[in-house]
Amino acid sequence: MTDCSRGLIAIAAALFLLIFGNSPSQGKDAGPWDLESLRRPPKITAIQTGKTLTSLYYEGEPYRGKSTRVFAYLARPANADGKLPAMVLVHGGGGTAFREWAERWAKRGYVALAMDLAGQGPDRKRLPDGGPPQDDTGKFQADAIRGFWSYHAVADVIRGVSLLAARPDVDADRLGITGISWGGYLTCLVAGLDDRLKVAVPVYGCGFIHQNSAWNGTFAKMPVEKRMLWVDNFEPSRYLGRARMPMLFVNGTNDGAYPLDSYQKSYRLVRERSLCVTVNMPHGHPQGWAPVEIGLFVDQHLCEGKPLAKIESVKRDGGRVEVKFSAGVLVSSAALHFTPDTGPWKQRKWRTRPVRVENTTARTELPKERPLVYFLTLTDERKATVSTEHEVLSE
Repeated sequence: MTDCSRGLIAIAAALFLLIFGNSPSQGKDAGPWDLESLRRPPKITAIQTGKTLTSLYYEGEPYRGKSTRVFAYLARPANADGKLPAMVLVHGGGGTAFREWAERWAKRGYVALAMDLAGQGPDRKRLPDGGPPQDDTGKFQADAIRGFWSYHAVADVIRGVSLLAARPDVDADRLGITGISWGGYLTCLVAGLDDRLKVAVPVYGCGFIHQNSAWNGTFAKMPVEKRMLWVDNFEPSRYLGRARMPMLFVNGTNDGAYPLDSYQKSYRLVRERSLCVTVNMPHGHPQGWAPVEIGLFVDQHLCEGKPLAKIESVKRDGGRVEVKFSAGVLVSSAALHFTPDTGPWKQRKWRTRPVRVENTTARTELPKERPLVYFLTLTDERKATVSTEHEVLSE
């Protein structure tokens, strides 16, 4: 075989991996991160300390040869003794360390850490010693692996887990994480890297974004080598298959950033998963932390709360669909959601109709239209909803 032939084969293999992706078992165990170092508690500098809320800085990953610091809010319940469960809260694009978000979890009984991952301080101004900015340049155009925003953001999130795990008021065996949009993307990455976490809830964000997402144009313009570097190191599909904690995936049918096809490929990598897909769920930070399912799912796994309904099986015979489920709280309603539309997911129009529920079974007849995409939802008396996977019918 000639050197030219070998080169062509190597390029073809690389392009195949770029297009179709590795299986999770073929990805790197730790990616570019020094996980042993990140699992050590970071140095902390408190800015203002109160009974229920502390603002602080903790050490981040070196950037451009200089040390960095990360701003965060740490909230805890007003009246709580002993070791408490804790949550790491990861914002998305345009976000920051949201005090309100941390306080919401503290009122629920958790110690909560909400950090800023855009190199900003409490006034949302750039820190002189902050990490890379959270913009497309920082995410996709760095000159080296340790210059990418994702490299720093993942490291800072894992250090946040370490900060909480070392606290005397935190039960290190009851740690969870939730993130919104790019924070959901980071949650998917960290879930596959940090086995100290016992529950994870990515909202909107997922993997396979190099195949279909709001950043299709960005990836198309990247030089092949840089695109392959990014995918190999910072694409969540490389790590999600190693997540061993229960995960709840929350998204909308028409999300403009993270479409349902990439979403489905992502959650199918996770062994213990639940879904909560909502028709036309709006995209934003308050909308992303609002769903009642998030807190109930975390309570279920960290505080022995009553569980969400669990989809046990979905069977389709022609146009008849039967869903078997188990539930700790009475399922009060079910619905079928469907669309005959094709094209971009964000432009499809969905229709909904009620479904009959008998004991622990929901049954319905599908519309005769083809093509058709459909899924079912089950809602319990707490107004908490779980979803089946969507299915695409072409004939």
